[in-house]
Amino acid sequence: MTVMAIGVNGRPFTVEDLEGMPDDGHRYELIDGTLLVSPMPGFRHQKISVKLTSRLDAVCPDDLHVLAAPFAVRPSHTLEVQPDVLVCRDSDLTDKLLPMAPLLAVEILSPSSALHDLNTKKAVYERLGVPSYWVVDPDVPTLTVFEFGADGLYEQTVVVKADEVFEATEPFPVRFSPAELLGTLK
Repeated sequence: MTVMAIGVNGRPFTVEDLEGMPDDGHRYELIDGTLLVSPMPGFRHQKISVKLTSRLDAVCPDDLHVLAAPFAVRPSHTLEVQPDVLVCRDSDLTDKLLPMAPLLAVEILSPSSALHDLNTKKAVYERLGVPSYWVVDPDVPTLTVFEFGADGLYEQTVVVKADEVFEATEPFPVRFSPAELLGTLK
């Protein structure tokens, strides 16, 4: 992952700058005016993204949507993130993006993005008020869930490994194990 703190003409980056980025397979995200550039995700990452999106979509209520990256969450002029998978209300969407926090944000760790997913993006999702943040580690495989505690900050509520079954109640009921997300991959 590449991080660029200085934007055009020495000013911070804005969402307008993102619209001028090349369509080169990289993911361009903006956190408080700082540009994050991630390489194309690998095969395991994509397999998990497809499996998880499919699993969530199969049980998603009609008033919600499950979307996979690239899809912009853009709550401000200097902030745009693209969770690997998100769940949001139909009424919150525009034709192009989600201008507010999703109900669920999921990041799938990659070697180039793990530190940002576990720290920077977790802090952004917490600040935005995303009720549930899931992190999937494809190498172990493991699912770590963060939700708001009594203090209003994220706390790790569960870690589910390999064939253990995770039973979510929010944003809607769903059951799966991290190993299932890999399908035939091991």
